[in-house]
Formats: sequence, structure tokens, C-alpha cells
Amino acid sequence: MPSRRTFLKRSLQLGAGGLYTGFLAGCSTPSAPQAPLESASPVRASGASSGALAPPATAPGGPAPPPDLFDASLLDVDFWLKPRTITLYRPASEENLSLLYWKDGEMVPGSYERLCHILRDVQAKETVHMDPKLIETLWACQAFCARYGISHPIHVLSGYRTPATNKRLIEAGLPAARKSLHLDGKAADIRIIDLNTEVLGGLVRSFERGGVGFYFRPGTTGGWIHTDTGVNRIWHG
Repeated sequence: MPSRRTFLKRSLQLGAGGLYTGFLAGCSTPSAPQAPLESASPVRASGASSGALAPPATAPGGPAPPPDLFDASLLDVDFWLKPRTITLYRPASEENLSLLYWKDGEMVPGSYERLCHILRDVQAKETVHMDPKLIETLWACQAFCARYGISHPIHVLSGYRTPATNKRLIEAGLPAARKSLHLDGKAADIRIIDLNTEVLGGLVRSFERGGVGFYFRPGTTGGWIHTDTGVNRIWHG
């Protein structure tokens, strides 16, 4: 019987003829949602063919089981062009947000501000303009997982941090860098219920969008993944 990893490779290779080697960028500012990415991820080319990547095979009565390893490097163009709905949950404030934030190649009016609000510094009650590329990474992780029946909201443990909040974390001995990209609205600490921390981190890493930190902790909801839009790098904390 083929392994789950083999299953993933087969399902992704079904669309190899129409493989999309570009990654549709989130905007660098709210007014320019289609700006190209800075990383080595795929970028949409004008007039690119949307060769069909067949959806993962489904098991009788439900979606296919998730593979042992999530790898988004072979996603097709249609994945990036479809409308984007994201569902987030902030445990610190018990807020839920689910909204269509992107369609027809641009941000839905008002959605960017709502996303920045839920990604705010909850303790300091301060909001800044979050990097749209970070929002795109969060959406892409959730949309990819949904292909395998994992539809939980992304739990955002930390988004933007004020310098004061970041300092308090450092003084408390919690994982926080003095020049953290959280201070610039370019990082988030996340988890998805029922998804192994290592698998989630591997998925984030496969998008090649920036830094990925693996924070393993005991329990099914103990660990989390740091994702940012800085230089591509990996660490364990």
C-alpha cells in the first residue's frame, strides 16, 4: 500500500503538464495587491495557462486523508487565482473572523482593515498595517489544508507586537527576538488544531515566503509555528 507521502506526490503530479511555476503575490500595500513577491516562490505571469492540477483523490464518503508531508511547491495556477476566504481565531481575545478578502485579483474593500485589526497587538490594543504577503501565507496554508478536509481556523497566538509588548515577552523569558519582525507587522505565530506542528511548519516552509520557526511543546495544542516575510531561514525554539 503506498504511503501517504506517495499519495501526495501522485495527486500533485497529475497536473504536471500545467505546472504553475509562479506564485501570485499579495500586495506590498493595500492599494497594490498584485505586487510580485520577493522570495523564490512562484509568480503569476500575464496570460499564463491554468493547466488543471487534478484535486486530490477522495476516499469513499469523504476527503482523502492528509499526507505525512504537506508540500505546496507544485500547486497550480487556479489555486492562486480563486477567491480567498480566510478564517482566523485569536485565543487571547476570543475573537473569530471569517471573510472573503480577495477576489478578481484584488483586495475586497474593507477586508484588509479587518484583518489588520484581528492581527493587532491584543495586549496593547494597537493596530498597524500588516504585510499583505503575510496574510497571503496564512490564507494559503488554510486553503491547502482544506483540500484534505482540515477546515479549522488558524489560531493566531501573536501578530503585531508593540516594542513594549515584545520587551515584556523577553523579560518573561518567552521566545521573542529583540528585532522581531512582529514589530513591523511582518510575522505571526500560528497553529491549526489537529495538524502536527512539524507538518504545518513544513507547509509554511514550502511556500518559501520568509522565516519559519518551529516551536514544539507537549500536547496537541502546545506547539506553534512562527511565519514571517523576512529572509528565508529556519530555526527551532
